[in-house]
Amino acid sequence: MTYAVTPDGTRIAYQIQGRGTPLVLLAGQANDHHWWDAVRADFHPARSTVTLDYRGTGDSDKPDALYSTELFAQDVIAVLDELGIDRADVYGTSMGGRVAQHIAARHPRRVGALVLGCTSPGGTHSVERGNDVRRALAQPQPEAARQALLELMYTPRWIASHPGPHHTLGDPRMPAHARRRHLVASNQHDAWDLLPGISAPTLVVHGSDDLLNPAANAPLIADRIPDARLHLIPNGRHAYFEEFRAHASPLVLDFLTTAHKP
Repeated sequence: MTYAVTPDGTRIAYQIQGRGTPLVLLAGQANDHHWWDAVRADFHPARSTVTLDYRGTGDSDKPDALYSTELFAQDVIAVLDELGIDRADVYGTSMGGRVAQHIAARHPRRVGALVLGCTSPGGTHSVERGNDVRRALAQPQPEAARQALLELMYTPRWIASHPGPHHTLGDPRMPAHARRRHLVASNQHDAWDLLPGISAPTLVVHGSDDLLNPAANAPLIADRIPDARLHLIPNGRHAYFEEFRAHASPLVLDFLTTAHKP
C-alpha cells in the first residue's frame, strides 16, 4: 500500500494505474477508490489515472475530527505532491465534484482541465434533493435504504442485468464516525463564490434523471464557471458514469483532449 502524508499527519492511501497525462478521479461521499473500478480502464488508452481513499475510507487513516471538502482537496494535493505531479486533469463526481471545485479554485496551477460530474455548488444556491428522496434514504431498515440508494444510482433495467457487487453504495469498512464526518463535509460544502474564479477548461456532466443530486444543479455550475461546457446524459441517474459509460467515458476523454489543444 502506498500513502501520502498530509500536513496534519493523516495517511492517505492512493493508487495509480496506466500511463500518460495524469487524470485524478474523485469518488462520491463515503466511498473509496473502488467507486471507479467499473470504468477506470476506459481512460487508460490516453491517460494514467490517480485515485485515493478519502480520509475515513478504504486504507486511509480515519481520524474522528472535522472533515470538509476543502480538507479533502488538500489531501488530493498531498497525493499529487507525493507523486511529483505538478499538474493533472481532475474528474470529480458527486462529492468528488465538490472536492474538485476547491482544487481548481484554490490550486489553479495544479489543474489542467476539470470535469464536474453529478455534483452541485452547495450552499443556499444549490437545488436540494426532494423530501421523498430523503425519506427513502432514511428508512430504518438498512436493506430498504440500500435498495433506495441503488435505485437512485441506476435505472431499473440496468439493475436487473447487473446484480452487483455495486461499488458506488458506500465503503462498507467505514466506521460510523467517519460516515457522519463525510455527511457533514458534503452538506456544508459551499463553493458558489469560488466558481467564477476557476480558470481551467471545465465540462459539467450530469444524468438527466438524477434525483439524488438533482440535475438542475448542472446548469447552475456551468453558468457560474467561465466558459464551462454542459452536457446532460439522457436517462442517466446518479451513477451515469458507470451505467452509461459508453457515452460518458468517450465524452470526457474527448473533452480532455480538446482542452489541451493549443
